[in-house]
Amino acid sequence: MTAPEALDGVRVRVDARLDHVLDEEHRRWSTVDTLLDEPLDRLRSFTVRGGKRLRPAFCHLGNAAAGGADGDLQVLDAGAALELLHVFALIHDDVMDGSVLRRGEPTIHQHFGEVHGASDWAGESRRFGEGVAVLVGDLALVLADGLLTGAPRSAWDVYNELRVELVMGQILDVSFAANQAADPATSRKISLFKSAKYTVERPLHLGAALAGRLDDLSSAFTGYGLPVGEAFQLRDDVLGAFGDEAVVGKPVGDDFREGKPTRLVLHALDVAERQQLRPALEVLAHLGNPDLTPAQVVEIQEVLEATGARTAVEQRIEDLLGEAVDALAAADLDAGARNDLIDLAVYCTRRDR
Repeated sequence: MTAPEALDGVRVRVDARLDHVLDEEHRRWSTVDTLLDEPLDRLRSFTVRGGKRLRPAFCHLGNAAAGGADGDLQVLDAGAALELLHVFALIHDDVMDGSVLRRGEPTIHQHFGEVHGASDWAGESRRFGEGVAVLVGDLALVLADGLLTGAPRSAWDVYNELRVELVMGQILDVSFAANQAADPATSRKISLFKSAKYTVERPLHLGAALAGRLDDLSSAFTGYGLPVGEAFQLRDDVLGAFGDEAVVGKPVGDDFREGKPTRLVLHALDVAERQQLRPALEVLAHLGNPDLTPAQVVEIQEVLEATGARTAVEQRIEDLLGEAVDALAAADLDAGARNDLIDLAVYCTRRDR
């Protein structure tokens, strides 16, 4: 579906700010050594190529809804910081998952592994690629922190909590996938920290903090942000299982190959086990096989449909959207920003990429 106007407006301004920051860093370090050129180029291209800019948009709308001044440069820098933080998380996530595609192109570690192999350099190509990717991600994090220099203490408190929650969610995600425990409660915690808080709630809180209204709007933004964030993650799960690869920009079925215990998978397993659907259980037993064939991916998709998993998750997404809209009703917010928040919630829950 088409992105709302408010999201497009934020994207233009944030992209311009990111261009400036990354160009300055490239100009600064290109004179030091040519070996630094390509990592900086890849960071810049990865950052400005694609990405929805949702976190900057929620920060901006949180500030606008709280009555913040339009065009506040501190809010713009906070939005750019959130986007660079997201770049850091994606690059590291791709290393941990062993992903080969992101935003329609080779992941950072995949690219530098190929560079190493083609250059006949010493050492192992995979380790080199992953090492450079980790460092490029670290650079994105450092640049993100630098953009918040001068922000008030309340804003830094939100930002620090966001970063800790993101790391804790990632630890849970990696551990949960490895021990293959079909625990819906842990799955919800992962969704809470890696999506709901990180993508929506904390960016809203950051915007409100920059407007000096965190205390009185924190509850309303949590009531809106957590259901939108959960629905956003559930939509990601659906797209990862059933999306159009050309639109999504990464291989559909990768979650199956990684054995991710998504809500879709947990629902299907529960139904198959309770109803003793042996053929379905045999198909689902292939989850976590990195060499899944396209035909096996289709079989898993069919089980998710047949057990009602996809229908149940789609209904949950719609219910969460309703909760989010209701949470804004009684809050003291700028009317235009409230409407923009509703539009953005609809986009997050019904997008196709």
